[in-house]
Amino acid sequence: MADHEQPYNVNGIFPAVFVFGDSLVDTGNNNWFPTLAKGNMPQHGKNFEGGKATGRFCDGKIPSDILVEELGIKELLPPYLDPTLEAKDLITGVSFASAASGYDPQTGVFLPVLPLQKQLELFKEYIGKIKGIVGETRALEIVKESLYVVATGNNDIQLNPSSSLNPSYIDIMLNFASTFLQDLNKLGARKIGVAGVLAMGCLPVIRNTLGGIERNCVDSINEKVYMFNNKLSTEINSLSNKFPDAKMVYIDVYNIMLDLLNNPTKYGYKITKNGCCAFLGRVDLLANCPIPCSNDYDYLFWDGYHFTERNYRIVVKQILQQHLQTFISSPNSP
Repeated sequence: MADHEQPYNVNGIFPAVFVFGDSLVDTGNNNWFPTLAKGNMPQHGKNFEGGKATGRFCDGKIPSDILVEELGIKELLPPYLDPTLEAKDLITGVSFASAASGYDPQTGVFLPVLPLQKQLELFKEYIGKIKGIVGETRALEIVKESLYVVATGNNDIQLNPSSSLNPSYIDIMLNFASTFLQDLNKLGARKIGVAGVLAMGCLPVIRNTLGGIERNCVDSINEKVYMFNNKLSTEINSLSNKFPDAKMVYIDVYNIMLDLLNNPTKYGYKITKNGCCAFLGRVDLLANCPIPCSNDYDYLFWDGYHFTERNYRIVVKQILQQHLQTFISSPNSP
């Protein structure tokens, strides 16, 4: 694709990228422990290197991979739990994300998954490992200078029963989010991008089950997401003021997604209400479709919950255009 042939030439600015979150950014961690939330079914990886499933919930690369590719760091961002990782893989970044997890440690607990607090513990373990590889001074430099991305909250809204039962649940989510970001900062992270929650009411799985005959977006879900995102954005601004040596940035993926849905032809899409990996026109949780579509280029979504690689590339490119310069120019602590 012509729009991503030349990566951003900032390799020397970010020595590594670290990602925390859910299935949008899990490059395969869930493969390495017993859980029902696995993305290594045969349909996935249709357009990945070798055409094989890797644990990514997508036809190909996901945002974690595309980000490090665009930044000129490496081709893929490996899952931290992969036991075959070498030293060179570790020092340039990994993903700690776990599909079906959320800000709330109870989200996805029945599957089970790695909640954010466990992902943070793995990051602490990681720091110890790279100190043994490159020495303490260089390890702390890597931690300080690297780019961090947090992308979660979607499953809290969709999978956690408390989201429907507790009117103040988004405030509970916000407290978990704030605590996590402050804990990450304490460990040395200084450049942190935090993605808001997607317009969940417009996901194919929601439209096909709750959207009526016309399969419309479900406004009540989007309204809840919108409220949470506003509070998250405000909290991130507050934390940025509280920690002046850090740069925390809210990433508005909600409106990026709505633009894609409202103007599909601008981006070359024909089908937005179903994913490519669908069964009888409906999309299930695990995208366990017998045969995915052949014309995946026309689809905004890969399955009921996740975008195609092509669309992830569009989203990541927009995010970099909006926020990369902020991180490059942000001051570092002495």
